[in-house]
Amino acid sequence: MTTIDTIDKNKVPNHLAIIMDGNGRWAKKHGKIRVFGHENGVKTVKKTVESCAAAGISYLTLYTFSTENWNRPKFEIDTLMRLLVSSLKKELATFMENNIALNAIGDLDSLPQKARKELQEVIQKTSKNTGLTLTLALSYGAREEIKNAIQAISTKVKNNIISVENIDETIINNHLYTHNLPDVDLLIRTSGEHRISNFLLWQIAYAELYFTDVLWPDFTEQHLVEAILNYQNRERRFGKTSEQLI
Repeated sequence: MTTIDTIDKNKVPNHLAIIMDGNGRWAKKHGKIRVFGHENGVKTVKKTVESCAAAGISYLTLYTFSTENWNRPKFEIDTLMRLLVSSLKKELATFMENNIALNAIGDLDSLPQKARKELQEVIQKTSKNTGLTLTLALSYGAREEIKNAIQAISTKVKNNIISVENIDETIINNHLYTHNLPDVDLLIRTSGEHRISNFLLWQIAYAELYFTDVLWPDFTEQHLVEAILNYQNRERRFGKTSEQLI
């Protein structure tokens, strides 16, 4: 059986993004309320982060809380924010031991003050770590991100800071939440859904997409290995022909 230790470390995705889906269905399957699924999903996050670090992946971005998630019941939102704070406090030591730097993208100002404060503290304390960069997408929506970028660029054009003729992909990238991250190489979505759900729409332009029926709390290191092996067996052409890659 192939493990994280035996995969080809030279061919792992540089930037892996994951849509962690299925917590609610996992809880229902076990006769529990939805928050039970979220609590167990946090355990999967910990194991996945450690596995990605061991695999030599440089960037891992997790779809943690979308802008649409604010429409969920207040009790569920409060639980998710509580889990965020407690997890950050608990995992700081792990981040330091494993040389992991924490990052966050999204409308962070909309987070509760306690969650925002804890998040910023852990980001600051891990900022000098040089291993895996773990990015949490919080209160994140790709359309909102692109809209904000267009508004910021338009303001600069209006103030003669940028000329319309000079707007290119680099300028657009520099105005996105992910301006300090490379494009996504592999996107994994759990739970059997085949949707992107407003996640990193610009950044996944050339990403390989991998969908699995496994619910997020059941996602193991072996499932991660299977996704990476699938990725390694694909031909990434970026618009070229197979012959041009030889």
